[in-house]
Amino acid sequence: MQPEDFAARLLRWHAHSGRRHLPWQQDPTPYRVWISEIMLQQTQVVTVIPYYRRFLERFADVRSLAAAPVDEVLHLWTGLGYYARARNLHAAAKILVQRFGGELPALIDEVQELPGIGRSTAGAILALSRGERHPILDGNVKRVLSRVFGIEGDPSLSATLTTLWAQAETCTPAQGATAYTQGIMDLGATLCTRSRPACVPCPMQDGCFAAREGRQAEFPNPKRRRARPAREATLLVAETCVAGSGRAVLLERRAAPGIWGGLWSPPQFENRQAALAWFRQELGEPVAEPEPLSPIDHAFTHYDLRLHPLLVSCRSVPQVREGDAQLWYTLVAPPRVGLPQPIKSLLERLGD
Repeated sequence: MQPEDFAARLLRWHAHSGRRHLPWQQDPTPYRVWISEIMLQQTQVVTVIPYYRRFLERFADVRSLAAAPVDEVLHLWTGLGYYARARNLHAAAKILVQRFGGELPALIDEVQELPGIGRSTAGAILALSRGERHPILDGNVKRVLSRVFGIEGDPSLSATLTTLWAQAETCTPAQGATAYTQGIMDLGATLCTRSRPACVPCPMQDGCFAAREGRQAEFPNPKRRRARPAREATLLVAETCVAGSGRAVLLERRAAPGIWGGLWSPPQFENRQAALAWFRQELGEPVAEPEPLSPIDHAFTHYDLRLHPLLVSCRSVPQVREGDAQLWYTLVAPPRVGLPQPIKSLLERLGD
């Protein structure tokens, strides 16, 4: 299939079958599209929609986002995962206000320099909000191009990426950049899916290399599988009672960058002994025998983590310094801070 034919078929298909009612497609300003593109990185549309709506209700423009405490940004991101995205959004918003008058830059190179925005995301933002012609190469696009044009190779490798970018460049038409960009993302999300692709209604079926060869499952070529390491740790759930506020749990802000960077979580230790030694040194003797809670299993990108929560009660409110590093998280009226989803679920169970 020739690139011109690919683009023409895609535009015809998008005209009658593309998605048009997603919330970021209504009044697609650069700011609104930017927020959606960051949220959609490695996250499905159905998951993003409620987060996007809540985020825009609170941060209607870049200036309100830049002026907000990072904890409030992370709070609204809780449960969406990949929290570096939220920290980068906040940092980029500050740059936009300070250097660009609260507007997205005009040049794609300047957009790419903002925290959390790579070449594909920058191209998508400018194509969808300003109609500019820029190729994109997110996961859906890689899959579509790999199958249709039979592009071999692990898409995470530099050589394969170079080939895919070249193909994306030749396929992107000079006219209709907005419809083409939305269309190729829609095709990958709705028909040319990772498993069980719907080839019969696909506009590329008779010209698709993978469909013609019956090799849809082989494209994109799978990455080399590596054994996933597993780690375990003890989560110290130090609990006390705050006058007028009820039960509270000690949380620490996790270092950024890093796993759950910038979010709040109970202190984490290698084992039970280390956790209790810290507790006695910082908070005194426990009121009663520490109580093990149900383990928490969580899968990160590169490893699996099992946390063993250990509930330990303090005799009174200890003099723990609150602020940037620590806080007492009241369960009845919790503060608006960013929490990893497993920690949020744990605290909700304790509150119940």
